[in-house]
Amino acid sequence: MADRELKKLNRRELLKMLLVQCEETERLEQESDEIREQFETMTESYERLKKKLDLKDARLNQKDEKITELARTYFELPSSVQVSTYDGRAYLNAVTDQYDVIMVDAYQDITIPFQMSSVEFFTLVKEHLTEDGVMVVNMNMRGGGEGNINQYLADTIADVFDCVYTVDVGGTTNRELFAMNHGDGPERMEAGRTGLADGGLAAMMERVQGNLKAYEAGNYLMTDDRAPVELLGMRVIDELIQDEVAYYKEIYEQKGLQGLLENLN
Repeated sequence: MADRELKKLNRRELLKMLLVQCEETERLEQESDEIREQFETMTESYERLKKKLDLKDARLNQKDEKITELARTYFELPSSVQVSTYDGRAYLNAVTDQYDVIMVDAYQDITIPFQMSSVEFFTLVKEHLTEDGVMVVNMNMRGGGEGNINQYLADTIADVFDCVYTVDVGGTTNRELFAMNHGDGPERMEAGRTGLADGGLAAMMERVQGNLKAYEAGNYLMTDDRAPVELLGMRVIDELIQDEVAYYKEIYEQKGLQGLLENLN
């Protein structure tokens, strides 16, 4: 309000105006205090969450580091081999290096990380392979019937790579999968095997090559938006339970209740 207009106001009107301004100032100060308190609460919550996440990462890294220590102590992992304690997918997102071989060993029965089972993940792996590079996947999983977890995983990989080969490891539930973008994988394996100085390794690679099968892809795909690993895992559990029940059912049919109880003991 201009000075000329203020001079026209009487004392009562001036007091009213000052009172209104004081009330408005008090209201703004109160709102400011509330906003400050909310900000402080949010800051404290953020710090608590950050500490929890940092602790979780530290625990995960600590576990991975212990595994590395065990590998060096009991499995002769050379100290010259560099080990990065990091989630596989996050690591590939963080680096630009390319490799001749990338081995993915993250699957066992029902423990299947969805973030490392999708088209997007295997595309990321492919981008980090050299032109002649190979991805090797260890699939240590049970699964029977159409649409099992092994089919889902292999079909997803085949959707990304041009050539996919598999070989079953005798006496185990393991299946090794080789994925590449060149069609002469077996020939290159043969050439590499004949040049090996280690006789044991050469013999093992000969067995692998002899049992290698080209994979015929289907349409069971997993993506970041749809990777039903939990459902597939539950199916594996059901199969395991059914196998156990069938075993004890056979004992009951052959030896009766007494035989079943003796077997349980």
